[in-house]
Amino acid sequence: MRRTPSSIAILAVVALSLTACRTDSTAKQAEQLDSSKTLPGAESPVAPPNVAPANDKRPLIVCFGDSLTAGFGTDPGETYPDYLQQDLDAGGYHYRVVNEGISGNTTKDGVDRLDTILALKPAVVVVEFGGNDGLRGLRIQDSRANLDKIVSTLKSSGTRVVLAGISLPPDYGPDYIQQFNATYALLAKKYNVPLLPFLLKDVFGVDGMMQRDRTHATAQGNKIVANNVLPFITPLLKKN
Repeated sequence: MRRTPSSIAILAVVALSLTACRTDSTAKQAEQLDSSKTLPGAESPVAPPNVAPANDKRPLIVCFGDSLTAGFGTDPGETYPDYLQQDLDAGGYHYRVVNEGISGNTTKDGVDRLDTILALKPAVVVVEFGGNDGLRGLRIQDSRANLDKIVSTLKSSGTRVVLAGISLPPDYGPDYIQQFNATYALLAKKYNVPLLPFLLKDVFGVDGMMQRDRTHATAQGNKIVANNVLPFITPLLKKN
């Protein structure tokens, strides 16, 4: 079925999923919407620098994900991890938030980066993956297995995990949507980790909260995303 440009943009809204039955051309078009996987002039995905003073001994909260975490399309200091840091500071929590979002990453990329995350010895990791798996038409079974590996490996290391999910527009079909959403709920239950069902709650579809690509949050939207994440991690933290 042929789609209009506006309907394609709507389908790509939350950087979510394409079923395996989508055509290659549609998958490529959706893939371009998360153009952050190769920023203009770059040869490979770019991660934000995580530089801190050598004497900063605060325990780490790592935000681990794709472009929604990396803050694609916003200026430095306007990602949701940046605003999460501000919220924690204001609340008297002495932790350092590290942004380990890389635009274009799939769940498989997340698995491949686990050693890097573990080397940071984080106290808490907020895991946000899945959107790009859908954009590339990857099988839900594979995405689920990769997310399972990420969560189980982090938990086995002693790190506390918060899982952040996403959802799908209704025209993906009820069966596919149910399977996609169930991935996050099943893993949260299996590993007894807090689950934020929809990272873009109160952001998606709200004026001024989403960029023109209708996929990534604006700076203002990222403030709301940080507010969404905050109550899921504060029960895991200690105040000094």
